[in-house]
Amino acid sequence: MSVLRARLAARAAEERDKKLADLRGERQANEWGSQIRSYVLQPYQMVKDHRTGVETSNAQGVLDGDLDVFAWPYLQQRRTLSAG
Repeated sequence: MSVLRARLAARAAEERDKKLADLRGERQANEWGSQIRSYVLQPYQMVKDHRTGVETSNAQGVLDGDLDVFAWPYLQQRRTLSAG
């Protein structure tokens, strides 16, 4: 009976780990050149999201935490990729 419990616990742990891996998505190494966004503050202001290609000239708003301009296109892109 204890062997059965151990196998069931191991199977439940594997399923939980798989579900978490699916939710996390693809992981990239934290290396030079693998950034998500680029910020240009001088001589002009621009922020570009490299995952979606979205650009905005409201750099101060992005630095203050207004990330909706980047979040929605990214979520739509992930939804499209997971549906297809």
